[in-house]
Amino acid sequence: MELHDRRRKIELGGGDKRIASQHDKGKLTARERLEILLDEGTFRELNPFIEHRATHFGMADLEGPGEGVVTGWGKINGRIVYVFAQDFTVFGGALGEMHALKVAKIMDLAAKNGAPVIGLNDSGGARIQEGVSSLDGYGHIFYRNSIYSGVIPQISVIMGPCAGGAVYSPAITDFIFMVEGTSQMFITGPKVIETVTGENISAENLGGARVQSSVSGVAHFTAKTEEEVLNEVRRLLSFLPQNNMEEPPRLFCKPDDGYSEELLEVVPVEATKAYDVRDVITRVVDGGDFLEVQPNFAKNAVIGLARIEGHPIGIVANQPKFMAGGLDIDSSDKISRFIRFCDCFNIPLITFEDVTGFIPGVMQEHRGIIRHGAKILYAYSEATVPKITIILRKAFGGAYVALNSKAIGADLVYSWPTGEVAVMGAEGAANIVFAKEIAESENPMETRAQKIAEYKEKFANPYVAASLGMVDDVIDPRETRQKLKEALEILRNKRETRPPKKHGNIPL
Repeated sequence: MELHDRRRKIELGGGDKRIASQHDKGKLTARERLEILLDEGTFRELNPFIEHRATHFGMADLEGPGEGVVTGWGKINGRIVYVFAQDFTVFGGALGEMHALKVAKIMDLAAKNGAPVIGLNDSGGARIQEGVSSLDGYGHIFYRNSIYSGVIPQISVIMGPCAGGAVYSPAITDFIFMVEGTSQMFITGPKVIETVTGENISAENLGGARVQSSVSGVAHFTAKTEEEVLNEVRRLLSFLPQNNMEEPPRLFCKPDDGYSEELLEVVPVEATKAYDVRDVITRVVDGGDFLEVQPNFAKNAVIGLARIEGHPIGIVANQPKFMAGGLDIDSSDKISRFIRFCDCFNIPLITFEDVTGFIPGVMQEHRGIIRHGAKILYAYSEATVPKITIILRKAFGGAYVALNSKAIGADLVYSWPTGEVAVMGAEGAANIVFAKEIAESENPMETRAQKIAEYKEKFANPYVAASLGMVDDVIDPRETRQKLKEALEILRNKRETRPPKKHGNIPL
């Protein structure tokens, strides 16, 4: 039959030789990727017969089966998702007018039906032979990325070298996945950079998975193989609702008493000793299952998704293992964008706080730590999902205020007995508050030690803040999970509105 022949031709994409070349590079084809991503047998293709209509530069004589992109819908864990997978075997996955039309159509369907859209990107950028039509096509996609942001989850998976316009669409989406060794992202490639600036760099060192996940912070997740990356996408979606009008999906959770003796040993009482905050998180969430987001970028902050009593939650935490958990420019950006994502999709936020403050330094000030730090304040204040804070140890200065304090909208703030809520640490405070007494003392060192001890006794504890209502309760660390279970239960029907407006003006 003609129908079967036409479908077979489209399914072959660029043909056997180009498919073999794709495999030789350690890459799968667009259709093979969709088979791994989606539940078995659920993919349904749309618009397979769309063709380009370009005539310049010999395009009239060139066929492009499927127009270089496979689009359609399927299911992940039984839930509908819409997908597009660029086919590198056809025109190198380059985007032309009709290629963009296919992508835009699938994005519109996703938005109308309230389901996630996932893009498997493997493209050299705009199809030069089509000139401005290809650029216009990108514009239509960028527009939809922006308008549908916060309406449906948008996920980008970088499966090969993506350059120019091919990276701006992923940059607007919620999460970016990259494959180590075979995927790159950059606005201008190594050859252009060498021509313009004289800098010589490889594609991998310019925009590979390691660089984009640890240096720039553009990518959120990486894995060694395409199969691992696609399975991580499936895992991520298990935490997310289909759209902004739904609640996140609840999974079965084995009942427990919410008590963990081990939590007493995890966080050192000594304020100067480091520990890994993930050891706290994994002892509090269901089954120790924590999906960390951007684990290699701005390591002084930890963000990610987990569950309590089967309900998805977003977690923001200081990481004392790096920079004493202080906040800098990169961690501020990392935290604030994650807060806004969780708020978009009705995911409650839990903050584990142990922060000395914002990181001081000329470079931080000159690069705009004020503006970047303000993003955290803005994001927490704007968020209307349930917001709970657990103060583990230090909560100093402006960073204490920024990290979901009562003043900026926290619903509940708990502190461990080791919590220290103060303007600054006892040593620094004593130097300022008692400067005259220390200077005039016969034994300044002894006097300073006494004043530090005096300040600690008065302020280096959670009880002053609790007496003023800034801390709702001081809790036994071993009962942290139970307290969070109860807090999430009473906040589950929270309703909170903000003044009517077109949108706010976050300090970008």
